[in-house]
This record gives sequence, C-alpha cells and structure tokens, in this order.
Amino acid sequence: MIKQTLFFTTPASLSLKYNQMEIRCKDTEEVITRPIEDVGVVIVENQMVHFTIPLLNALSDNNVAVIFCNAQCMPSTMLMPLESNAIQQEVYRFQIEASLPTKKRIWKDIIEYKIRNQAALLDILGRDGKILKPYYMNVLSGDSDNREGLAAKIYWQQMYGRQFNRNRNGESPNSLLNYGYTILRAAVARALLGSGLFPAFGLFHRNRYNAFPLADDVMEPYRPFVDQVVFQIFVSSPDAYLDKEAKQSLVKVLFTDVKINGQMHPLQVALSITTASLVRTLKDKKENIIYPSFV
Repeated sequence: MIKQTLFFTTPASLSLKYNQMEIRCKDTEEVITRPIEDVGVVIVENQMVHFTIPLLNALSDNNVAVIFCNAQCMPSTMLMPLESNAIQQEVYRFQIEASLPTKKRIWKDIIEYKIRNQAALLDILGRDGKILKPYYMNVLSGDSDNREGLAAKIYWQQMYGRQFNRNRNGESPNSLLNYGYTILRAAVARALLGSGLFPAFGLFHRNRYNAFPLADDVMEPYRPFVDQVVFQIFVSSPDAYLDKEAKQSLVKVLFTDVKINGQMHPLQVALSITTASLVRTLKDKKENIIYPSFV
C-alpha cells in the first residue's frame, strides 16, 4: 500500500481522535483528518506545529517516520519506533551474527547497484553513462579498491561539469541534494524498521555518532533517483534554492515509479522489497539483496 507523506509548512495543532490524525490549521481554523494507517512520513518544517503525546505514540506504533526540521528548515531529527516487527529479536540476531565476508559481499552488491543506477541516470540525461561501465563491472568484495569514490568523481563531473564539488556545505545544487537525501534516509530507516532490522547496526558506515548507519548503507543505490529530481530543478533554474516548490518535488521522489524484481512499484514500496531481501540475505547468506533500476 502506498503511504501518504504529510508536509507541514504553516502553524498547526496535531492530535489523535478516533485513530485519526486531526489537523487544526491555526491560520484558518480548518480541521482536516487523516487515517493513521494511511500515513508513512510526516515532515514538520514550521516551528509552530504542536503535537499531542497520544498522536506521537500512535504514529510510532504505525511505523510512521516523523521528521522535524530546524530553524533553517532543514531536516534535523527523526522519530522512530523501538518496536515495529514481530520477529525483531530474530532479525537482530541475523545482523549481529553476520560474518565479515557476508557484509563485504552485500556491500559489493550495494556499490555495484549504485554505480549502475548512476550510469543509467547519465544516459537518461543525455550524458555518457558508458563511462561508468568499467567501475560497476569490477567491484571487488567490500569495494576494497574504492570503485564507489572513483565513479562518483566522474559521475558528478558528467552531471554538472568539472567545476562542481559535491559538498554538504557547498553551493546549489548541494542544498537540494542534502534535503532530498535526508528525506530518502528517513524513508529507508522506516523500511528497515518495518522489516525488523535495527538501523544502528551498519554494514559499512560505522560513525559512532551516526544513529542510522544501516540506512546510510541501504540508501546508496537509491540516491540517483534523488539526483534525477535535483538535476531537473537545477536545469530549469541554476540559481534554484530550497523553496516550497523544490521541497515538494523532492518529497515526491518517494512516489517515483521504479522497476524492481521485474515489476513496477513506487519507490517507497521498493524500499520495503529491498529491506526484506536484506533480511533474507543475512539469514541464509546466499540470496542477493534486491534493488530497483530506472524505468
């Protein structure tokens, strides 16, 4: 089922009533309701949005990713449930007991899928996607020779020219990429929890200050879908910044149609297919993780 993404940019009071999210707009006093089970992601940008504790608990119980933005309107905090899957303890054991060779094999697949999707996007945009073929065809276990980094340098130059530097604090379109990746990361974390996985147990990312390293691992092949939207925004307006329209376009990435496992699905559904396949891969150590490709 496709879940709704709710985006709050104006003051509102949010509460729980008859298992519905009741939204009271402070400016107009209009009251809107949404069934909790239909909601997948809530993004709170305005600093004057108020929640009741029962609503937050209901959102958590239904595995809704709630994203809070800071005063600069950039996502800064996520609310995630501690329990969201009936076999959570068993899946945690698979994660903890996963051998180093298994993790390296999964990471190899992740990087290969990522570079393949980067190459496909370059082709879609009229760039030279074939230039990345030597990189996704020769990924070693654990990406020991850093094919990801080598391919990324070429990829960004193909996208925006040699002068572009991918930097979190860099000029546009970096801010657009940062925002899109944060929304994607929250959706990935939600899918991981829904599959019983613990986002704090990473495969490759291991920063001690990172609460969701596994989300950072799993999202890698999905990044090009954000890149496509950012490129479209940037081409239409090179001076583009994070206005309301740009943010709405980036949130819609979750509903982009992708091809996964031979079928068409919205990206947010594909995320659940990917995380479920990761559980199977950790369990039997033979299956491969499943990722989407561009339509």
